[in-house]
Amino acid sequence: MAEQLSWTRDGERLMLRGELDQDFLVPLWDARNEVTQGVSVIDLNGLSRVDTAGLALLVHLVDLIRSQGRKVSLEGVSEKVATLKRLYNLPEDMIP
Repeated sequence: MAEQLSWTRDGERLMLRGELDQDFLVPLWDARNEVTQGVSVIDLNGLSRVDTAGLALLVHLVDLIRSQGRKVSLEGVSEKVATLKRLYNLPEDMIP
């Protein structure tokens, strides 16, 4: 059964839970500017699924946080996300 995407903030940490895929990512996309304010860590440990649209959103969130003048890191990068990153030949710093 599909699990809706949800997110919470704890200080500078943005924690994602559920499925980061084309079916569920629109609310996070719509809230991206507000959600990323003050974030320096995106925690992916609670994600059960990430598709290519989810990977694109992660790349965008990383870029958005950097454009706000902060360094960003991702925690809990699954093998599936790492595989997508390799398949698309993304530079190492796009998904830190």
